[in-house]
Amino acid sequence: MNTLEIKALLEAIASGNKSVEQGAKELEMLPFSDLGYAVIDHHRAHRTGHPEVIYCEGKTSEQVAGIVQHMVEKGVNILATRASEAVYNAVVDKCPNARYNSLGRTITINTHDVSSSKDFVAIVAAGTSDLPVVEEAYETVMALGFRAEKIVDVGVAGIHRLFARLDTIRKAKVIIVVAGMEGALASVVGGLVDKPIIAVPTSVGYGASFGGISALLTMLNSCSSGVTVVNIDNGFGAGFAAAQIMRL
Repeated sequence: MNTLEIKALLEAIASGNKSVEQGAKELEMLPFSDLGYAVIDHHRAHRTGHPEVIYCEGKTSEQVAGIVQHMVEKGVNILATRASEAVYNAVVDKCPNARYNSLGRTITINTHDVSSSKDFVAIVAAGTSDLPVVEEAYETVMALGFRAEKIVDVGVAGIHRLFARLDTIRKAKVIIVVAGMEGALASVVGGLVDKPIIAVPTSVGYGASFGGISALLTMLNSCSSGVTVVNIDNGFGAGFAAAQIMRL
């Protein structure tokens, strides 16, 4: 919303042509910028508590770089997910302070400092092969202003490894559990802690895992209470949900 539009809205409210409630509703939905190939929602942080996140897959490197440059000019911190190295190279040309997590395929740009919380999110992963999803969740939680601790390679095939880290896991305010294969780790953790669990099935596994569907179904059918499940490989979704819980 530009200056002229703001003035017009305020004048309409002052003259009685619009109610204060109508004006508040318009401000709630605006402003946004139309770049032709993308409509950027600058007001999302006011509505949801967090700025818009850029999903890079399906966009060209030039489109992502253009979106990033426009958002940086608005002074917001940026998180981009599913970013290839080619996308990062295009972004860093315009924003030299961009940071790339090659394993998690995320780009973060801080135009202002992000505070880190005392409470933290524990990200518990079954195996090393699950690390790309772990890193996406980790970068998401950190970008949204909360501390995260990674506890990896503690799957059920060597469950004593999990028990050795339980003290740390139990201190977390929210727990993200990432697992492929049969996805049993979420149920095991759910039976050991009193915190909300966000389970992330991964596409790690042999043919009968059906690209993560077996882990997804295991987690959806967990007999441990309090396990909520996001989509396959959706580390971002888990990290965002964890940050929303942390804000309560």
